[in-house]
Amino acid sequence: MNAEGKVATIDVLGEEITTEEEAAAIVRAYLDVFADIERCGLDSGVSVKLTALGLNLDYDVCRANLRTVVEDAASRGNFVRIDMEDSSTTDDTLHLYRELREEGHDNVGVVLQAMLRRTADDIAGLADLRPSVRLCKGIYVEPPELAYQDFGEVRASYVRALDALLAAGGHVGIATHDEWLLDEGRRLVAEHELAPDAYEFQMLLGVRPELGTDLVREGHRLRIYVPFGRHWYEYSLRRLQENPKLAGYIAADTLGRLIGRNGA
Repeated sequence: MNAEGKVATIDVLGEEITTEEEAAAIVRAYLDVFADIERCGLDSGVSVKLTALGLNLDYDVCRANLRTVVEDAASRGNFVRIDMEDSSTTDDTLHLYRELREEGHDNVGVVLQAMLRRTADDIAGLADLRPSVRLCKGIYVEPPELAYQDFGEVRASYVRALDALLAAGGHVGIATHDEWLLDEGRRLVAEHELAPDAYEFQMLLGVRPELGTDLVREGHRLRIYVPFGRHWYEYSLRRLQENPKLAGYIAADTLGRLIGRNGA
């Protein structure tokens, strides 16, 4: 991907941990990933899910694990994106992000989900940090009182949130495979007259790669999220349940890679 002009983020899979020892193993996996990124000279950061670091077990354990990952990344000049999970974790996720930033860790960002009704308020609440935010639609099944249910409402919320984030002056990751939202992203980036390093587009490995190639040709920075680890089967099942269409793109891309490799 780097050779194709794309950067990456590696997501070590392992959300369903049940013990502190399992969370510690995920931390060690991230330290190994950072070492390999540095050794291989890759242009890649990482993404962490706080439940994989022990959030559902103990807040303080999770904070210590997250700090270990972020500090190791900083020592290697790398970056950590704190992923967002279902709404039961949103407050703790944003609180941990603020704690780390206020401790002086600038190599860390967070994710916001356009489908959640609270996102506009969360953007305002983070504004003083000039945050690095990955904006996505959101994939979790949430009740109507917490999240927009209509496709058009989610799209409209995404555009409002993106406009607010771009105006706030932080770094924004425009994470979507929705062609209409990609066009809106292009429009807003142009309207705000942003420098190329102030934003980037982001996509998942294997999902509509032709759209990403077009973005790179146009001169936009593109980041691809790469799932990695032994928990790939659980991850694949969850993706299939959450978004069958998205899973279909990934399956087709994977099959194409295997056929191409065997043909070679």
